[in-house]
Amino acid sequence: MFAFRFLEKKNFSARWTLLPLRLVMGVGFLAHGLAKWNRGPAKFALLLQHTGVPFPLQTAWLVTGLEVFGGVALVLGLLVTIVSIPLMVSMVVAIVTVQGHYGFSSVNTIGLTSSGPLFGPPGYEINLLYIGGLLALALSGPSGLSIDGLFMRGSRAARRSS
Repeated sequence: MFAFRFLEKKNFSARWTLLPLRLVMGVGFLAHGLAKWNRGPAKFALLLQHTGVPFPLQTAWLVTGLEVFGGVALVLGLLVTIVSIPLMVSMVVAIVTVQGHYGFSSVNTIGLTSSGPLFGPPGYEINLLYIGGLLALALSGPSGLSIDGLFMRGSRAARRSS
């Protein structure tokens, strides 16, 4: 009850509720992109080639850059609606080319050994969560602590003064 009163008193709007989602998703994309970058996009290209993606090396570089720069943009709250579109497309392509073959669950337990469970390839569950989160961010407008919000407030102030 106290939490609800606190939020009401502080005028805690919907834009602040999406801040954790934007930050977690941005860090997630950034982490995946940096992992591809650190291993070298050429290694990611081998996976893409194996799954039949055309132009695997170029696609690997494109996806790596998209995840790094898209992740940074989400963390900063910069051009979130625009950046969300290619990120969603990359998630759909990942489902169709890789994860879709392994079912829904992102945790596929395929066996148990004395040292613990054995996990198979992940399904498309995480991809759907990313798509859902990106859709929410893209459709909601600027969230708290975002560059997009600063631009929006600045343009409103400029319109009021003219």
